[in-house]
Amino acid sequence: MITLRDLSVRYPGASGDVLRRVSLDAAPHRVTAVVGPNGSGKSTIVRALLGRVPVTGGSAAVDGQPLASWSTVERARRLAVVVQREEPAFPMRVRDYVALGRHPYRPGWTPLGTEDEQAIQAAVRDAGVDALVDRSTDALSGGEWQRVRLARALAQQAQCLVLDEPTTFLDIAHEMACFETLVRLAAEGRTVLVVSHQLNLVARFADHVVLLAGGEVVAAGGVGDVMRGEVLERVYEWPLVVTRDPAVGAPALVPLRRPQ
Repeated sequence: MITLRDLSVRYPGASGDVLRRVSLDAAPHRVTAVVGPNGSGKSTIVRALLGRVPVTGGSAAVDGQPLASWSTVERARRLAVVVQREEPAFPMRVRDYVALGRHPYRPGWTPLGTEDEQAIQAAVRDAGVDALVDRSTDALSGGEWQRVRLARALAQQAQCLVLDEPTTFLDIAHEMACFETLVRLAAEGRTVLVVSHQLNLVARFADHVVLLAGGEVVAAGGVGDVMRGEVLERVYEWPLVVTRDPAVGAPALVPLRRPQ
C-alpha cells in the first residue's frame, strides 16, 4: 500500500510548492491512476516516492513505513518504478538491462542465481519483449524501449509498482497489453500506481482515479466519480463531453473543436 498524507513538494529556487497537501491511497489488488494536465504535479509524486525531490510537508509511506527512513536497497525491494524519461549511460544487451532489476537482491556484482533467472524470464514474458532480449538498447524503437523498461521493473518483483506514462510511444495493441498486464498484477495482489495522460485507457482499466490540477487533488474516487464532463472541462480548460465506451460501457472522453 502506498500512502501520501498532505504531501507538499517545492523545487529549489521555486517561489511555491509544486504539490500542495496531496493525499492519496494506492491499495493492493487495484490499479490507482493519477491524471491531470501538464504541470499538475503528477510526475513530482513519482519523484517524491524515489526520494529525488525535497518534501516540504506531509509524508509518503509504503505499508505504513515512512519512505524517508528506508535505505536505497529497501526502497528498491519494495517499490519498482518506471520513470517518464530514462536513458542508459551506455548501450547494453536488453537481457542485461532487464537483469538490473535483480540488483537489490544481489550483493555487489555476484552472478545471477536460479531465482534471478526465473524472475527475468517472467518479466520478459509479461512485458512482451521475448524477441528483443539479444538486441542492444540503442537499437530499439521508442515503443520497444518503453516495454523493456517495464520488464526491468517487473524483474524487481516488488509488491508496489509505480509507472509514469508507461504507454508513451506504444501503439494501440501494446497500450492495451500494458494496461491488461497492470490489471493482472493488481489482481495478484500488487499495488499498482500509474500516472497517465490516457484518460480513456484509465477509464477502462483503473479502479481508483486521482485528478490533480495546480498541484492539488481536485477529485478522487471511482472512474465514474472523476470522469465527469464538467470537472474535466474545468481542469483541462478545453471543451469536451464524456460519453460511454460502446464496447465496455466505461466513460469515454471526447474533446471538441472550439467554435471558430
